[in-house]
Amino acid sequence: MRVVSLLPSATETVCALGVDPVGVTHECDYPPRVESIPTVVHSTIDTDGSSREVDDRVQRSIERGGVYTLDRERLRGLDPDVIVSQGLCDVCAVDEAVVRGTIADLGLDAELVATHPHSLDDVLDDVERIGRAIDREPAARRLVADLRDRIDRVREHVDGTATPTVTVLDWLDPVMISGHWMPELVEIAGGEFRLAEPGERSGPIEWATLREADPDVLVAAPCGFSLDRTSESLSDLTAREGWSELRAVREGRAYVMDGNHYVNRPGPRLVDTLEHLAALLHPERFDEPPAEVVRPIPRATGPPS
Repeated sequence: MRVVSLLPSATETVCALGVDPVGVTHECDYPPRVESIPTVVHSTIDTDGSSREVDDRVQRSIERGGVYTLDRERLRGLDPDVIVSQGLCDVCAVDEAVVRGTIADLGLDAELVATHPHSLDDVLDDVERIGRAIDREPAARRLVADLRDRIDRVREHVDGTATPTVTVLDWLDPVMISGHWMPELVEIAGGEFRLAEPGERSGPIEWATLREADPDVLVAAPCGFSLDRTSESLSDLTAREGWSELRAVREGRAYVMDGNHYVNRPGPRLVDTLEHLAALLHPERFDEPPAEVVRPIPRATGPPS
C-alpha cells in the first residue's frame, strides 16, 4: 500500500497503524524516521521572525493563492494508492480542492481521504477511516479502543475535583484562541474553557477580552511553534498591558506548550495532550508533564522596565 500524507497528523496516524508513507510534507517530523521520506509539499513563506511578521506573511500568501505548493512531478512518480489530506484549514495543509484537481490532472489512480476534524470524536473517527483506506482496519480499531480507554481514565481521575477556568492561545500576535478540539480536551481534563466553545474554529480576540476573562490557567501554544520558539516569542504576550495582573500569571499557572506537536495536530497524540492538560489543571492527581512538552512562564517575565 503506497500512501502519501499531506499533513503531519495524517503521517502520525498512518505510521501508528503500521504503514510508513512513501511521500510526506516538509512539516512531517514524527515519528522521527519520516524525516527521510520524500517531500511532496513545501511552504511558500518564511517562518522566521515575530508572530506578527509570520501572520502577515501567511495572510499575504493566502491572498496570492496559498501557503503551500504541491510537487506534482514527485507525486506522479510516487504513484500512490491513497492520499490523505484535509479540508479544515488552508494555513495547515494544501487545500483539498487543489489536491483533487491534481489527482485528476495527473491521472492518478489514488483514493483521496480528506479529514475535517473539529472534535475529539472526529479525530478518532478519522483514525478508523484512514485505517479502512490503507487496509489496517483491525489496527485502527485497536488504537481507537486504547485511546478511548485513556480518555476515560482521565475523566475518572478528575471526577469530583474543582474546575479551574482555562484559556489556550493558538497564536500570540494577533492573539488567537484555540478552538476545534481544544475546548473539549480542557473540559475532559477537568477545566472550563474560556472564550471558545467545543468545535468552534480558532480565531482572533482582543487582548482586553482575554484580560476580562482572566482565566485561572493560561497556556500559550502557537500553531506550528515548538516549545523553544514559543518561549523566544513570549514578549508578544508579556509586553502587553496588564500581563502581570492576569490571575494565571500572578498564581504561577501560565505555561508554554509545544503547540506544533501537541495542540495543532489532530492525530493520536491529542490524547497525550489531554493527559498533559489534566496534569496542569490537577497536579495533585497526575504526574508532571514532560519538560520537553510544557514549560512554566516565569512570574517575573514582563515588559521591559
